[in-house]
Amino acid sequence: MREKFKDGRGRRFVLLAVCCAAAAMPLTFTGPAVALPAISRSLGADPIALNWVTNAFMLTFGSSLMAADAVADSFGRKRVFLGGLAAFLLFSAALAFAGNIVWFDVLRALQGIGAAAAFSGGMASLAQEFEGNERLRAFSLVGASFGVGLAFGPIASGLMVEAFGWPAIFLLVVALAGLALALGAVLMRETRDPDATGLDWKGAANFTAALTALTFGILQAPESGWSHPLAVAMFAASVLFFLAFWWIERSVARPMLDLTLFRYPRFVGVQLLAAAPAYGFVVLLILLPVRFIGIEGMSAVSGGQMMIAMSAPLLILPIAAGLLTRWFTPAAICGAGLLISAAGLFWLSRFPVGSEPAVLLAPLLLIGLGISLPWGLMDGLAVSVVPKERAGMATGIFSTTRVAGEGVALAIVTAVLSALTASNLGPEAGANAAAMAQRVVTGNLTDAALLAPQTSHAVLLHAYGDAFSALLWLLTGITVATAAVVFFFIGRGSKVADGDEIEAKLLALEVIACGETGASRTKL
Repeated sequence: MREKFKDGRGRRFVLLAVCCAAAAMPLTFTGPAVALPAISRSLGADPIALNWVTNAFMLTFGSSLMAADAVADSFGRKRVFLGGLAAFLLFSAALAFAGNIVWFDVLRALQGIGAAAAFSGGMASLAQEFEGNERLRAFSLVGASFGVGLAFGPIASGLMVEAFGWPAIFLLVVALAGLALALGAVLMRETRDPDATGLDWKGAANFTAALTALTFGILQAPESGWSHPLAVAMFAASVLFFLAFWWIERSVARPMLDLTLFRYPRFVGVQLLAAAPAYGFVVLLILLPVRFIGIEGMSAVSGGQMMIAMSAPLLILPIAAGLLTRWFTPAAICGAGLLISAAGLFWLSRFPVGSEPAVLLAPLLLIGLGISLPWGLMDGLAVSVVPKERAGMATGIFSTTRVAGEGVALAIVTAVLSALTASNLGPEAGANAAAMAQRVVTGNLTDAALLAPQTSHAVLLHAYGDAFSALLWLLTGITVATAAVVFFFIGRGSKVADGDEIEAKLLALEVIACGETGASRTKL
């Protein structure tokens, strides 16, 4: 077996294993979004439970990344990769047989934990098999695999839903995870960090609890009211858990998250930069399939095809952004990309629900083109604004902030869309306006109409359409504001990269685009 690694054949199969795992990850994110209307009809879920279909995975995946990184360094990267992948495969298969929405959401949360362990262990293992430019090329292939899954996941999921039903969306995930597991078990070698001190369990538990309470409160408030005791209790619990996390991280010798980095103002600004893709792109990966399929009545395949226009640029443009750093600063490229994306968001807001699908392609493409420019450069900015010796922790914090923030952003945007829809329903909805809006934003127009039979289908579509346009205006404003932060705050002190830097960093841009964990990049 050692000879295989020496001559490169075994290493290529290890790379293939990690690429298969990376391609499966975005399928678990985009697939359920496309299948959400079908899942709703099949499992008969209430709106809050349906929102957890996506949020449960994002929450556990984002909050577990740094913890999985520490476990991999301490107990073995191959062990964590295989264990996480086995859990990811098992829970993905079980999702196809979930009999009710509660079990479905629980399995989604467990799936996210397995995905975080597999991704952390896989990327850290890959860093041990390749060196120098070979390592950069290997990581770029992993990033490309993630991009393929993100770009073509919606259409693949749509085809599976129409041909075999929503449980089939997990078949491809299981197949890719199974191949990765087999290759990794046979060919991957075990490595660990001899200086690792273990996991900050208390910090990890409080961080996850804080995010869970915050997300639950945001999802619960639109239906029960922001002053409802349950919502207030969740927000209060979130504050307490975050305070406990802050105290723990200040007191432990090797914290999971080094809070002293937030003393650097430009580093704080880079964390704000992560909000732009979260609010201007990631949330649309979930909301737009619901609009196309659940509201406008497109087929699952047609809805998936529409999403390609927005996600396909991620396959190419992160590399183009790297080339542009020869002439422009990363901050300038990121800021310009955000403004382009903001223009696409505003353009999309001009088209009401029921518009011809063809007219939506150009604004969707513009959103994707714009967001692709900062997508591949943000992690580099996170490193550039702190001292060099703190680079590993900086990238780890940014990855956690970015992924966990996407889950919170989705909860907030869903709550805002629900509130706007409720305000547009008019007096016919009466006291049921909030409950109706919750069902409308998950694509369940039938159940929404049952709550107020006097409200016509046209009224529901108009209320949702106006709310969606208003939401896009809000997202446009957030994206423009983030661009201003980049130009006038982060941009100070940035420099244009020289030729040697371009050659060294260009191949790594695609893997950075997939938002991999800090452990793998630290070893770069």
